[in-house]
Amino acid sequence: MTPLPIVAVSACLLGHAVRYDGKDKYTGLIAEELNKHCCLLAICPEVEIGLGVPRDKIQLTQLGDDIRVLKINDLSVDLTGSLAGFARQFMNQYSLAGLVLQDKSPSCGLGGTKLFSMAGEQVGLGSGVFAATIRQHLPDLPIVLASQLKSLSDVLEFVERIVERSVNE
Repeated sequence: MTPLPIVAVSACLLGHAVRYDGKDKYTGLIAEELNKHCCLLAICPEVEIGLGVPRDKIQLTQLGDDIRVLKINDLSVDLTGSLAGFARQFMNQYSLAGLVLQDKSPSCGLGGTKLFSMAGEQVGLGSGVFAATIRQHLPDLPIVLASQLKSLSDVLEFVERIVERSVNE
């Protein structure tokens, strides 16, 4: 019997209370339906790099041409290197078939995370550092945001992408 493909999922979506406010974002469709087709691996990059629960908020901040992840209440605390380093370690540790990530997160969001200036004004949108690092190193890896899995057909379409990719490797 072929082992199920490993799909890393933002831990908050699986009901783990790991968000900055100590809550979760449990999504039954992901936790229950995707679990029928894949081996789900709960991951919270912010917890993995040592941030506690609850914790101070972090944000994407534009510094010149760079996007950094900084603590909101102390902009001198830069977590960018820790998150990128963890992403690289994580990719090397697991043979991932896909990722399901929490929208708008400064670590896990893809494209829709608020980007701020040093003065605290929103200046655009960006991608979380964990997600962007993985996307950069594994551009063909199927990645979806939680908001993209709204129905059973969305979940099955994502599983199909995973299967097609594994066949083509």
